[in-house]
Amino acid sequence: MDKNKLVFEKMNYILMLVGIAIILLGFYFMSADKEPYGWGTLGKTVGPVTVLLGFIVEFFAIFYKSKRKE
Repeated sequence: MDKNKLVFEKMNYILMLVGIAIILLGFYFMSADKEPYGWGTLGKTVGPVTVLLGFIVEFFAIFYKSKRKE
């Protein structure tokens, strides 16, 4: 048993970082909305959809399994 083996592979970690970046971009979109209380297009539509897309990427990153032959 290899004690230094990571739980995920390199591609999983790359996808997780991409998902976190997308989530942060969505929160930036929501905070950049100039309408009061975030009632503009960025705060109500673009930002939340972007955050949801980031969580979907995170979900995919956790369950991603490479098709490497061993």
